Amino acid sequence: MADKIVIMLLNLDLNVPGTLGAPFFQATVAAAMDIEVEIYFAARTTRLLIRGEAEKIYPGNAQQKSVYSFMQDAHESGARFYACAGAMDENGLTLDNAIAELDGVRGGGAFIGEVVEDNVATLTY
Repeated sequence: MADKIVIMLLNLDLNVPGTLGAPFFQATVAAAMDIEVEIYFAARTTRLLIRGEAEKIYPGNAQQKSVYSFMQDAHESGARFYACAGAMDENGLTLDNAIAELDGVRGGGAFIGEVVEDNVATLTY
């Protein structure tokens, strides 16, 4: 069994809200199983790290829980959030407008360094 899960959010479409809850729900479950979890936000998904953005998106029609709420659950369970340095400017993310849950900024080298380690599973969305 893997000791760590590294999740890359790259291909999610922010205009298809139904796809945005699952990565954070799965991160929450993994963290609850005492598996270390890191989530890398790349490309347009870095917009979810801007204060107020993920709060406006609901993955379900009932709009009972925002994407930001799913993100908070994952973070409170122990998942760490990292923004792709190269995607920040392009998508309007700065350290000043970022959500409190952002744990840092990392580039592609950090992601690759993690996924090639033994006992690490990688999920991409």
